[in-house]
Amino acid sequence: MLIGYARVSSTGQSLDVQQEALAAAGCDKVFAEKRTGTTTAGREALEIALDFVREGDVLVVTRLDRLARSSLDLQGIVARLNAKGVGFRCLQQGAVDTTTPMGKLVLGVLAAIAEFETDLRKERQREGIDAAKAKGVYKGRPVSVEGDAVRELHGQGVGPSEIARRLNIGRSSVYRAIREEAG
Repeated sequence: MLIGYARVSSTGQSLDVQQEALAAAGCDKVFAEKRTGTTTAGREALEIALDFVREGDVLVVTRLDRLARSSLDLQGIVARLNAKGVGFRCLQQGAVDTTTPMGKLVLGVLAAIAEFETDLRKERQREGIDAAKAKGVYKGRPVSVEGDAVRELHGQGVGPSEIARRLNIGRSSVYRAIREEAG
């Protein structure tokens, strides 16, 4: 059985092209999600797909970067598939097919390239942020809550966990605001 997996990084992107390609390739079932590919954490559809596949199945993606952006994650996913007797195939990188020795080799090379591209993208982003900061344009993420609200609740004897819940912020933000007050 061919099982498809489709992924895009943001909610503004469409899964349609991938889902159509996977259906055209003969996938009987397609799992899809809108999550970052830089980690496997929080990718529920991927986890469900990996649990769903059975011995003799083949997991199919349109492009290698739809499955993983790091060679470590890719190797981990492929190892899970291999342990279950499941193959892996990539439509746009047709040589990637773990049911063949050459496909396994190509997979390793392409995984290294995908990770390299991710590192380059991060580096360019960092350079852009640094340049914007030097010009005084980039100020970081906007403040999500005013410290005054945290300090006022803290002054009333409300605990950090309750403050975080009431203001819908992380406890670390609460502790940071309290430290600023004390500092």
